Amino acid sequence: MGLWAIVPVKPLRRGKSRLASVLSEDERALLNFTMLSSTLRTLQEVEEIDQILVVSRDPAALSLAREYKARTVQEDGQPELNTALQRATVVAQMYAAQEILILPADLPLLSVSDIHRILQRAKNPPVVVISPDRRNDGTNALYMNPAGIIEYRYGPGSFHQHVEQARLKGVRVEVCQLSTLSLDLDLPEDLDLLKQIEAMQIEP
Repeated sequence: MGLWAIVPVKPLRRGKSRLASVLSEDERALLNFTMLSSTLRTLQEVEEIDQILVVSRDPAALSLAREYKARTVQEDGQPELNTALQRATVVAQMYAAQEILILPADLPLLSVSDIHRILQRAKNPPVVVISPDRRNDGTNALYMNPAGIIEYRYGPGSFHQHVEQARLKGVRVEVCQLSTLSLDLDLPEDLDLLKQIEAMQIEP
C-alpha cells in the first residue's frame, strides 16, 4: 500500500484552546469535529491515497475516523506531536507504506485539488514537499517519499526546520505555496479571515 495520509488530532474538546476568547468549549469541540470530518471526506476522494491513518488520544476522534474507514492509532499518555507522528509512521511502514502525507485536521479550505497539486510536485523521489502556513513558519502539509526520510520537527519554525533537514540529507525539496492550504485555525484572527473568505464566496 503505497501512499498513506496521516492525520494527527488533538482531543476534540481540548483542541484550539487559543480560540477560547471567542469560542466556548462546546463551540470549539464542534469546530474540531466538523474540520476532522471534512478532512477525512476530502482524503477519501483522493484516489492516489491508499490508506488514511488518524493518530489521537481522543476515543471520540478515533471513533469518527473509523466511520470514514480510516485506520487509527491510540496514543498512550500525552506524547509530543513529533513522537506521535513517528509512531504512526512506523505503523504505516509496517503495512508497506512507501509515501507519507501529513495533514492536520484544522485546514478548513483543504480541497482534493490541493492534494493533487502536492502530489504533482512529488515526482522522482527521494523528495519532500512542504506547504507552509500563511506566516511561513509552520508546516501545514508535509509529503515525503520514501516514508521517514526526514524526522518530524513540528512546533515553532517547523517549515524552515523541515526544509533544512531535507537539504542536509541531500533530498530534493519542493515548496508548495497554496493560499487554501496556508490557512489553519489557531488564533482568533485566523477565524476572522476564514469568515471573510466564506462571506466573499457566498456573495452573488
